[in-house]
Amino acid sequence: MQRTNQTLAELYRLMAQTRALDKVVGAHDGHWHGPEGEEATIAGVYYGLRPADVVAPHYRGAVSAALAKGADLKTVLAGCLGKATAYHKGRHRSDICGPPELNLIGLYAGSLGPPLGYAAGAALAAKLDGRDDIAVGVFGDGSSSRGDCHEAMNMAAVLTLPMVFVCQNNQIAISTELSAGVGGSIAERGPSLGMPGQQVDGNDVLAVHDAMQEAINRARAGRGPSLIECHTYRVAGHFYSDAEDYRDPAEIAAWRERDPIARYRRYLDSHNVLSEADVSAIDDETAAEVEAAFALALEDPDPGAEDLAAEAVYAGGRP
Repeated sequence: MQRTNQTLAELYRLMAQTRALDKVVGAHDGHWHGPEGEEATIAGVYYGLRPADVVAPHYRGAVSAALAKGADLKTVLAGCLGKATAYHKGRHRSDICGPPELNLIGLYAGSLGPPLGYAAGAALAAKLDGRDDIAVGVFGDGSSSRGDCHEAMNMAAVLTLPMVFVCQNNQIAISTELSAGVGGSIAERGPSLGMPGQQVDGNDVLAVHDAMQEAINRARAGRGPSLIECHTYRVAGHFYSDAEDYRDPAEIAAWRERDPIARYRRYLDSHNVLSEADVSAIDDETAAEVEAAFALALEDPDPGAEDLAAEAVYAGGRP
């Protein structure tokens, strides 16, 4: 696939921004679900979507999805801190509930799986309205075993909905390893439901982006949904304060050697897109932006009753 150097650089910037966010927010919040090691999948999936496209992101990378859709960095970080200045005024956590005005669907009930059905509904609305907008539903290997995941995929296939399903397969569901929770290939479930299914290297941002563009083009053309399984790895704990006594440290060390950001840096340098100095400058710039925005967000006010109360009250009844 042909890409401009600007696109290649912007993909790297989103990866670097994701890593910087992880470090800054994780140092402050022990319950932050860090995406370290999964940045290539995150950037490859969310980069380049249209404003009207609806996204139900995986919670591990949801902030980056919001930024890719045009969210303001400081406002999103205020949401991670539950501040009144957040998009949702502190009513939800923006690490799991992105701004709906940017067509992001969150984990409003705190349960994994249901947002896939909501995204399928958004895809149905686009089809009924005659729009070429799409919906993207991203889920983990653990959620792939939920009934609502299968229901959403089956509905999308039967109704030929403009949707892309992405499994962000990081090899573990909290502390349950993939082999203990998933039988067979997740990608192969696609053809069994009547949609293309493919497995890609989730640590290769360009491979993920290629697969996404193919699936997006298929959906916009009215040819129905696709399933992409991105094989990556969660190198950190389920959350920052995770004791993580359930995995072999040698396995984690081996995957750290396959770091997607370091890998993409080598590609950019070897293909004369960005030099090492260029990518280091992007690293420094994004880190400084995140740190400055986070410091400002920390000073913002906590929500009061006027922020948390309903903005409108609706009463129903028979006429």
